[in-house]
Amino acid sequence: MGCCSARCMLILLCCVQLMTALERQVFDFLGYQWAPIMINFFHIIAVILGLFGVIQCRTRYIVMYLLWTMLWIGWNVFVSCLYLDLGGLSKDSDILSLGVSSHRSWWRDNGPGCERDGLTSAGWQNQQNQQNPELSTVLSCWLEYQYIEVLHCIVQLLLALMGFLYACYIVSTVSDEEDSFNFIGEYHHPSKPSQLFF
Repeated sequence: MGCCSARCMLILLCCVQLMTALERQVFDFLGYQWAPIMINFFHIIAVILGLFGVIQCRTRYIVMYLLWTMLWIGWNVFVSCLYLDLGGLSKDSDILSLGVSSHRSWWRDNGPGCERDGLTSAGWQNQQNQQNPELSTVLSCWLEYQYIEVLHCIVQLLLALMGFLYACYIVSTVSDEEDSFNFIGEYHHPSKPSQLFF
């Protein structure tokens, strides 16, 4: 029964990981951050395959999920260090947009409680004569964007660590016989080889 409850917990964790990864993917698309978009896409695929492996008792898929989880933990630590300016990294660099665009985190201008200094049509006409007009200026936010991004990473790290632990437990308890499911979900008992008489 312990393995069954661990399987149910890992299924729940994978579902929550999928929802949070999709949410993160949407905001990375809004910020044109191409490196996180690609990594999130691979994460979604790995979690779906891991979910399939848990449901069908396929240890190979669960091991693949374990390996990806280690990479995912490393990626989230890197992104956290980037937004906190640790280890020589800078949140103002264009690493996450791969140098393709100058866009930054969507939360930079749209964070919770951010107040904007909106421009009137006369203000817009006055600024059209300048080289680089801006439509609005962010005055203050309740929580700065880099801390929102770090909170996203912390949530992903917690889910990944719990998923890693449950997946390790499942792989260690599932025997090779349980890996004989077919894609329909039917269980095939391993048959003992009959003795051949000559």
